[in-house]
Amino acid sequence: MTSFLDQRAGLSGKRAIIIGGGGGLGQACAIDLARSGVRVSLCDLNEESLHETEGIIRDNGGEVSASVLDARDPDALGSFFESTDSAFDGGLDILINVVGGTFRQPFVDSNPRGWDALIRTNFIWLLHAIQLAHPRMERTGNASIVNVTSIEAHRAAPGFAVYAAMKAAVTSLTRSLSLEMAPQGIRINTIAPDYIPTPSLEALAPGAPDEQDLRHQISIPLGRAGSYNDFSGCALFLASDLSSFITGMTLHPDGGALASSGWFNWPKEGYLNNPPADVVNALLGDAD
Repeated sequence: MTSFLDQRAGLSGKRAIIIGGGGGLGQACAIDLARSGVRVSLCDLNEESLHETEGIIRDNGGEVSASVLDARDPDALGSFFESTDSAFDGGLDILINVVGGTFRQPFVDSNPRGWDALIRTNFIWLLHAIQLAHPRMERTGNASIVNVTSIEAHRAAPGFAVYAAMKAAVTSLTRSLSLEMAPQGIRINTIAPDYIPTPSLEALAPGAPDEQDLRHQISIPLGRAGSYNDFSGCALFLASDLSSFITGMTLHPDGGALASSGWFNWPKEGYLNNPPADVVNALLGDAD
């Protein structure tokens, strides 16, 4: 018997492409969509994680196909979309764009080669994916595109300036395309998470578990790091008919981090928008 929630979501039987569906956030989306009855086609550069995701979905009775490729390669991405046409009857209901990446570097130390890598990894391929998806989605008349950005699209990110600019570009692109594509029944939204401990983010923010926990209690109002399920729940919502009147918007699974905007929940002190006296005095002592 189909549950009331399943009926409202209307995901069963839909067709989805997830670019970057092998590991991390993409894997979480792929598994949740498949468990909701969606037929999924995945691509990823990491062959091992891609086949792991494929196996999990098949073991749970889901319908999945997977291709190893670099989404930044226009020919490979185009061939991947073409490969789904026969299985999906030439149509497409859901596109989730996950691929991205960054590294920490002061802007003054960066160079054109690094800028190009960040722009290609976080923006150019996404333009191509949306353009490839559009005619396939136009045939359905009721489709959803979900672009994964970051909290850094909505605040300053020193050391990650070009990356943050590209995520902001995706957000702006999403708003504009939401108007262009609305007449064809295509919705397009973004998800902007804060800290969810994917392998790449853990490498950027190392530390013992107790240190990490304290950092999250101070910097994230809900007092913890995000989980894959926190993220994939947003993707399920935006992909489903539950969000059928939402387009051009951003969901923020960030535990309240964007809302706090410079306010930190210091132990024993509560919320302050600057360091408490004991922290300042300790830093002054270290300076001496």
